Amino acid sequence: MIYNFNLGIGWASSGVEYAQAYRAKILRSIGADAKFVFTDMFPRDNIEHMTKNIGFLDSEIIWLYMFFSDCKIAPVSYTLGKLESTFSNQNYTFSRDGKIAKYVFSGTNNFYTVYMVDETSDLVHRVEMVSNGCLIRKDYYTYCRIYSEYYAPLDNQAHLYQRRFFNEDGTVAYEEITDNDVVMYQFPDRLICSKEELVGYMVQRLNLTGEDVVIIDRTTGIGQAIMENAGPAKIGIVIHADHFSEGGTDERNILWNNYYEYAFSQHKHVAFYITATDDQNRLLREQFETYLHVMPKVVTIPVGSLPELKYPEGERTKHSLITASRLASEKHVDWIIDAVVAARKKVPDLTLDIYGKGVEEDKLKGLISRQKCGDYVRLCGQQNLDEVYKNYDAYLSGSTSEGFGLTLMEAIGSGLPIIGFDVRYGNQNFIDEGQNGYKIPVHDKMDSKERIEKLAECVVRMFTEDDMEEFHCHSYEKAKKYLTIEVEKGWMNVLNQIR
Repeated sequence: MIYNFNLGIGWASSGVEYAQAYRAKILRSIGADAKFVFTDMFPRDNIEHMTKNIGFLDSEIIWLYMFFSDCKIAPVSYTLGKLESTFSNQNYTFSRDGKIAKYVFSGTNNFYTVYMVDETSDLVHRVEMVSNGCLIRKDYYTYCRIYSEYYAPLDNQAHLYQRRFFNEDGTVAYEEITDNDVVMYQFPDRLICSKEELVGYMVQRLNLTGEDVVIIDRTTGIGQAIMENAGPAKIGIVIHADHFSEGGTDERNILWNNYYEYAFSQHKHVAFYITATDDQNRLLREQFETYLHVMPKVVTIPVGSLPELKYPEGERTKHSLITASRLASEKHVDWIIDAVVAARKKVPDLTLDIYGKGVEEDKLKGLISRQKCGDYVRLCGQQNLDEVYKNYDAYLSGSTSEGFGLTLMEAIGSGLPIIGFDVRYGNQNFIDEGQNGYKIPVHDKMDSKERIEKLAECVVRMFTEDDMEEFHCHSYEKAKKYLTIEVEKGWMNVLNQIR
């Protein structure tokens, strides 16, 4: 079995989660059994809905907190009717507004607030119970109650002091006692005093053998506990981002990215490291040799793959740009919008569609309103883009750091040229200067105004001077090495070598 460890997942997931979803498909295709382990709490959503949303199978998911019960990963199927059957003979009034329903029990000053999966169904995700004006409990459901949270008033606020996790039959599997950041876990036969220790206990319970492989995608808070308890299993570390700080590195010392520092220090216990590009592979091996005087196994396997190249059925929309990412500050979508506004003065029919969700969405809506560009710059939300990229003319990136760039791979897989900054590793990997796009040189003193100007200049240059058909053809040629069949070979090779 291949166990893949991560922290969280969301509706606007990062590239790490999408990389894992790609990996799940690859491992299924080559017949390698795999599980994907998530260790964060998910109080606002059922984890199954989010993992299924990006392509995981329910049978592939392990959630740390459900691992110790017999409840299974499943969609929500618990209904309002089932909830009402627990009310005994109490009288109540019922009201509903969209996803939220309310039961008020007569003569008791108690009420339940119920949060449904969506606005139209009667499927219950959680129930919040209030007594005498105080929140006392929250119950969470899938096909049964999976856990409850218990609250008490403290400093005029509801204070979480306990979670209780249940088996399918309603018996208690274990309890979490919490006081802000201090937690303990009470099992029938043991007391566990931290989340890290809980992760370690889960790994112990997996009973790993030398035939098992443990791949860690995020090590923060869990890496040491996993590695200390993995026993004879082979450990792999996936490098998803820039692995060191250039400003903190000189000829004698290197400042590793703190996400990877522990995993690098424990290289004797790591069977392999995976980078997404050859450039990062080469650099990492050089740094291991220079600073640690070791040569561990480092392999290059793209974090994504293309099942096929996508070609438009008709003509692409001329002078149309697409960008796709989490709407987060580090993606600099605001620079892209400003650049398109500037470039449109010379390319009058220029358009930009922005795909993705994230915390910057309201800010970007405000920018579009201020720039009065809503007729040609659109926020398109989170969508499956498999058949979307091919309808556009080019891809525009404002990111200043990409370990790989799944959307960049997907873009060239639909023949799109790319404009972006000359930063490790994604843009450098997917853009051949002047052949399928432009890499804009950047330096620390280059302010946002200059970066926006450079983006705009490259957009104008591409659409007024370049042969777009040649650019499209070159992107298709580059994309061939990322076809699924090639990535499958990479995984088969590394798994065969370590077992």
